Amino acid sequence: MHSVSLHYTLSHRDDNAAPAPTEGALLRHPLMDLLQAVAQQGSISAAARQLNLSYRHVWGELKRWEDVMGHELIIWEKGQSAKLTEFGDKLMWAERQTQARLAPQLEALRADLERTFAVAFDPAAHVLTLYASHDDALPRLREHAATEGLHLDIRFCGSVDAIRALNEGRCTLAGFHTQSQPTETSHTAHAYKDLLKPGLHKIIGFATRSQGLITAVGNPLKLQSLADVARTQARFVQRSPGTGTRVLLDDLLAQEALTIQDLNNWPDEEPSHTALAEAIASGRCDVGLGIESTAHARGLGFVPLVQEQFHLVCLKSALDTPATLALRHVLQDPTWSEVLKGLAGYNAHDGGQVQSLSSHLPWWTFARPKKSG
Repeated sequence: MHSVSLHYTLSHRDDNAAPAPTEGALLRHPLMDLLQAVAQQGSISAAARQLNLSYRHVWGELKRWEDVMGHELIIWEKGQSAKLTEFGDKLMWAERQTQARLAPQLEALRADLERTFAVAFDPAAHVLTLYASHDDALPRLREHAATEGLHLDIRFCGSVDAIRALNEGRCTLAGFHTQSQPTETSHTAHAYKDLLKPGLHKIIGFATRSQGLITAVGNPLKLQSLADVARTQARFVQRSPGTGTRVLLDDLLAQEALTIQDLNNWPDEEPSHTALAEAIASGRCDVGLGIESTAHARGLGFVPLVQEQFHLVCLKSALDTPATLALRHVLQDPTWSEVLKGLAGYNAHDGGQVQSLSSHLPWWTFARPKKSG
């Protein structure tokens, strides 16, 4: 049994160029070009001329493909026109059937690939890779930015993993979220302090959003706080370790003199706000910590607990690159602010403004020089 893999070719478009050997083919294979040329020309030398290749190359490739396929492809009779074997004829038949059956899908795929690769050849377009904590505003930002020629390659992961990806050079920007002015003894400081360094990293203003308890429709258990969740032993669904919401939960519990063990924790942890909301909507769980926009989109109950800041952070050296400058311009656009306001619980916050870490995450102390005297 032989496996099938797909290939495509990038080339400079030339409307006056001669048609490809496999004329009209949307997905080409070099063997099919060789077989068609031999079938049309009746000799290896004529096929080589048609393909602008040497006789030696065409002959060698046909022999190589015979070894790969385990079948003869050409009838080699001295003094006679070269012909395809029955196996060669069947390969060409399979090629024609494939092209005929898949033509609509292949044409759509080709057009999509052309549109995507056009960005690479457009000097006015930019691509920015962003690893970020799960967030409902970022997909909308991606759509809005694309209209301005900025293409965001967004990978959702935990906040801690996002910052690590930034520090390891796997992305240009990372997205994470915290309460306002978290203290040096907070779980937030413990999670992020060693990953972020003043002078090396800079924050770009993005948004505030509302986090709280996502409950079943109508909040039937009348939950108003994490203390209520612990007292009623409501089935509580957690986010995965390393997510910003898991870090936030630890801080909110500490503020109410509770621990994670005080909750009736559901054994399965969810990777995103959407997955958490689905666990509650399906009745598997009663409550979880998540963002207002996700609760609103799913028609679930929501009890606000904290207004948090969603930060975008990059290395200081990336601030003035064309892609980062383009993003800062988009975030400062009033049109984007209006888009963001349409999302429940969100508001623009210093959009596109460059800020120091210590202004938002005041964990670092800097020794003052001693006065001479």
